[in-house]
Amino acid sequence: MNWLDWAVLFLTLLTIVLYGSWKTRKNNNLEGYLKGNNSENWMTIGLSIMATQASAITFLSTPGQAYEEGMGFAQFYFGLPLAMIIISAFFLPIYYRLKVYTAYEYLERRFDGRVRAFTALLFLLSRGLAAGITIYAPSIILSTLLGWNLELTCVMIGGFVIFYTVSGGSRAVSLTQKWQMMIIMGGMITAAFFVVQSFPDTFAFSDGVNLAGSLGKMEIIDLSPELDNRYTLLSGLTGGLFLSLSYFGTDQSQVQRYLGGKSLKASRIGLMFNGLVKIPMQILILFIGVMVFISFQFNKPPIVFNHHTVDLTPTEQAELDEIEKAYDVNFEEKRLAIINLPEYPTDRDYAPIQSMQRYQDTLRANYKQKLASFDEDYEDKDGDYIFLTFVLDHLPVGLIGLLLAVIFSAAMSSTAGELNALASTTTIDFYKKFIAKSDDDKRDLNVGKLLTVAWGVMAIFIALIAGLFDNLIELVNILGSLFYGTILGVFLLAFFFKWVKGTAAFIGGIVGQIVVLGIHLMVVWGKIELSYLMYNIIGSGVVLLVAMFIQAMIGSKKNKELIDT
Repeated sequence: MNWLDWAVLFLTLLTIVLYGSWKTRKNNNLEGYLKGNNSENWMTIGLSIMATQASAITFLSTPGQAYEEGMGFAQFYFGLPLAMIIISAFFLPIYYRLKVYTAYEYLERRFDGRVRAFTALLFLLSRGLAAGITIYAPSIILSTLLGWNLELTCVMIGGFVIFYTVSGGSRAVSLTQKWQMMIIMGGMITAAFFVVQSFPDTFAFSDGVNLAGSLGKMEIIDLSPELDNRYTLLSGLTGGLFLSLSYFGTDQSQVQRYLGGKSLKASRIGLMFNGLVKIPMQILILFIGVMVFISFQFNKPPIVFNHHTVDLTPTEQAELDEIEKAYDVNFEEKRLAIINLPEYPTDRDYAPIQSMQRYQDTLRANYKQKLASFDEDYEDKDGDYIFLTFVLDHLPVGLIGLLLAVIFSAAMSSTAGELNALASTTTIDFYKKFIAKSDDDKRDLNVGKLLTVAWGVMAIFIALIAGLFDNLIELVNILGSLFYGTILGVFLLAFFFKWVKGTAAFIGGIVGQIVVLGIHLMVVWGKIELSYLMYNIIGSGVVLLVAMFIQAMIGSKKNKELIDT
């Protein structure tokens, strides 16, 4: 990296951190620290919600996913707008009327303390692990490609986040996230421009779109009814809907973003803004990945993007060299075939290019399989490295620093929202509930800040030991679904089934969580095939059915006792 890239990177990050700290320096009470004194407008709420969800891995993995599999991942978000409508209509008015600090406070008022503590504990477990992963995931990629020290990268990201989150609380998170989101989108649009600029002069943007379509990268809608297919219209509108309902409606990292709104109307508009903008934003990021794929039809990509060093014997190196030689020959033949396409190509003209692309994919897969067989520590899934490889190799000096700032900003914004929510839940749902029941605003504020530091240190610790576990980056995609279905089921009982009481809800929640974890283990062991999005429907459904059954049994028993007496 050039000195200018370093300057852009650190100046951007330092400006964001100091801005958030300075603007919120007067927060001196618990309500201001945890809810920002209900001062946020709808734009800040909407951008903050988006920034909390969009971790760094979103901007690293999503283009890579489109590069390898096309635009179908966009279907994951198709249930989001409907979820925003439901949350705005049913969830938000109750939260505002009760003036809660956390979503789980409402559950005690509706059921009892056991249900509140159970759901809050599930949130702390899932989001506490996720906070570490959102630091580790970009750190491992940045350290691998840039040669940075992994541990130092984790500590740097976590340290920046702890500083401004502790100093300014919820409002610092929201204000910094607003500017981080603007930097992120500006950086991604700039990257998109330079991706298209990397095409040959004789190859127009429309030609790139047509070529991508012929190679199967532009298909957004998949009408397949198969439940083991993760990204289909069915899974997006069902599993994606339930996941969005749970994440945006019951996860404190999101609930806290709109509980700080200056009014119910501002929070509703912020949520709807997120629902309307999120899908186009994801499609844009996916499209950038597809255009990177087209650029690499002319600018030869490495055969593998993960540059993990593997110690090879001469024989092993010779095997890899043979594959790479075939890869180079195939790439050059394909590049010439694309350049020599007629002005208005037909399916027949694209057919040989499709065949050569399939051969290239086969060579890449064989190369990675051999590397994995030579070194069991080699991670053969390298999609997360694709976009950053393009940035480092093809963007001009200065813009590389900006794109790295985008990745750091996304990591920081997501982690800050998580730490703020973890501290709020621990303070309100456990410390003030079970330890210090009397009100002492200054003491409670200091406890909230100390808990923010504690969760930040815990997140950094999890990030530092993350390399001891296999496939941890992929875990972030399913971690929420393991717990969100159960939490959502409890909240659905609270909102829509007024006759169900605390004991039934508590038992239903426990059974629902056990069932989801059991199903996930069966998926891991290969006993069944099921998309993780379906966990949200199953978890919610089991909670509802078991709770209603238990409540009916309790009611029947009470009626029998009345008759007997």
